[in-house]
Amino acid sequence: MRILVIGELNPDLILASLTSPPRPGREVIARDFALRLGSSSAICASGLAKLGEQVAFLGKAGADVFGKLCVRFLVESGVDVELVRLEPELKTGLTVSISEADRALVTHPGAMESLRAEEATDAVLGCFRHLHVSAYFLQRGLQPGLADLFRRAQALGLTTSFDPGHDPYDEWSANVREVFRFTNVLFLNEVELEEISGTADVREGLRRLATENTLVAAKLGSDGCAGLEVGGTIKRSPAIEANVLDTTGAGDSFNAGFLHGWLRGWGLLRSLRCGAVCGGLSTRGLGGCATQPDAAEMAARLVQFESGSF
Repeated sequence: MRILVIGELNPDLILASLTSPPRPGREVIARDFALRLGSSSAICASGLAKLGEQVAFLGKAGADVFGKLCVRFLVESGVDVELVRLEPELKTGLTVSISEADRALVTHPGAMESLRAEEATDAVLGCFRHLHVSAYFLQRGLQPGLADLFRRAQALGLTTSFDPGHDPYDEWSANVREVFRFTNVLFLNEVELEEISGTADVREGLRRLATENTLVAAKLGSDGCAGLEVGGTIKRSPAIEANVLDTTGAGDSFNAGFLHGWLRGWGLLRSLRCGAVCGGLSTRGLGGCATQPDAAEMAARLVQFESGSF
């Protein structure tokens, strides 16, 4: 099974164990930090590869230190980077994650705004069975052609998944719904579900967005996750108990776990549980990728989770 992930590529600088929250005009101390692979799309690709999936990444970054570092991180995770382009005229973006009880993010988009949908040709798409894209609102160059990219992928026989992510511009363009028309699995967290569906009620939000073609999975933090598939009832899974150090990228690791199960025909509930396990385990270290589970650990923890002995 070959999975193509298309999207943004940048590192995350995580600052943790702050002496106090940052304030204008004041300096505070971070007792820990890490420089990790960032970007929602790349963290998901890393998680899938660690679970044993055959994954390729299509994206671009600057031919600078950060761009080369991101490629190295992907390779170390087992992701095929043949379709990654490092361009000298671009500057690789960067996200600074201030990690406390939750995390606050500051992002310089850089090269992540330059990727275009037409760079994923039909010849490239035809080599894969599934397409995943994250971080719609950050990728302004990708936005205009993304619905057509998904349409082309489905016409070629690929299944598709989409995580639009948070809108840092707080515009929540209705154009994102055009992509939903060609999406088999739609991932949203509770804030995104409310903003896009127009309701704070999780059940109603799921019902408004699920269609005869689209399964919706909602990531609800400490409340676990919920999903609704075509013609079905809402399924829920609790979150796992974990020693949480940093939640950066946990939703992207959830996506990887869910897709790992869903692509194997595990069904909605077990796929939700697989996502919950992978997302929870990813919070044990700083950054989105450092403690992502491999297939053996995921399988063992999933058995424990389903038996109630986690």
